[in-house]
Amino acid sequence: MADLTVIILTKNEEKNIRKCLSSVKKVAQRIVVVDSFSTDNTKKICMENSVEFYENHFVDYATQFNWAIDNTNINTTWIMRLDADEEITNKLELEIINNLDKKNNSLVNGIEINMRVYFMGKWLKKGGLYPFKLLRIFRNGYGHVEKKKMDEHIVINEGEIISFNGDFIHKDFKNLDNWIIKHNWYANREVMEFHNIDKYRQNQNVIKENLNGPQSSRKRWIKNNIYYKLPLFYRSILYFIYRYVLKLGFLDGKEGLIYHFLQAFWYRFLVDAKIYECEKTGVVYGEQGDLKL
Repeated sequence: MADLTVIILTKNEEKNIRKCLSSVKKVAQRIVVVDSFSTDNTKKICMENSVEFYENHFVDYATQFNWAIDNTNINTTWIMRLDADEEITNKLELEIINNLDKKNNSLVNGIEINMRVYFMGKWLKKGGLYPFKLLRIFRNGYGHVEKKKMDEHIVINEGEIISFNGDFIHKDFKNLDNWIIKHNWYANREVMEFHNIDKYRQNQNVIKENLNGPQSSRKRWIKNNIYYKLPLFYRSILYFIYRYVLKLGFLDGKEGLIYHFLQAFWYRFLVDAKIYECEKTGVVYGEQGDLKL
């Protein structure tokens, strides 16, 4: 067991939370769940698994996670962010147990991990989805989640960032109805981000766009300086072609087709439609609150 606290944010995650908790129970000294007042059996399942359970009103993921850092008395050397629909692999479990504490006296303050995306039960290996590294473990006192409405990442104040070889799995057991409702909610938040790009660029506490930087910085540069410069609506078509054809998403079969059509085309087209609606009607999106599912 490593000198590690795992923080998990939840809202109505009874279908996912049990496997998430099971995957980290041998790894972490503490498991902290911060729930935004679930109405299903999420709390009951967490209590049955003897985790530390907190409730806090949801504003956005960044605010909720940073609240967890500041208000749950974390005294372990390391903190890990894990979503309720995620779990760690056996390989990553062993890597954390065998190697994390060895970094205690080093200059390493952040650790990136590869994410595996599962959709409809299938691991999607193409379409630019794998390998995809995310910074998910960081030294206590040296990291926070950047203050953004969407696509928020962990920011390290100083020190080195290394990578572990093991993967964590994103595998949501909820159905397509839930996926569509969630992504409509995401689209509203993304429109808010689009209308505030300049503000985020000036914020010193967010990851900066950098074509020569780490993966998250490169993707943000490409999105803000290339994708958003392309014509409204047509860019979602081009993005789908890029993901499904050029990045070989079609090799993942029917699941790959459904995922890339919905995520790379439908979702991006929906964001553009909402941007167009705002420009045409003068509507300004306000705070979205938590996801109503």
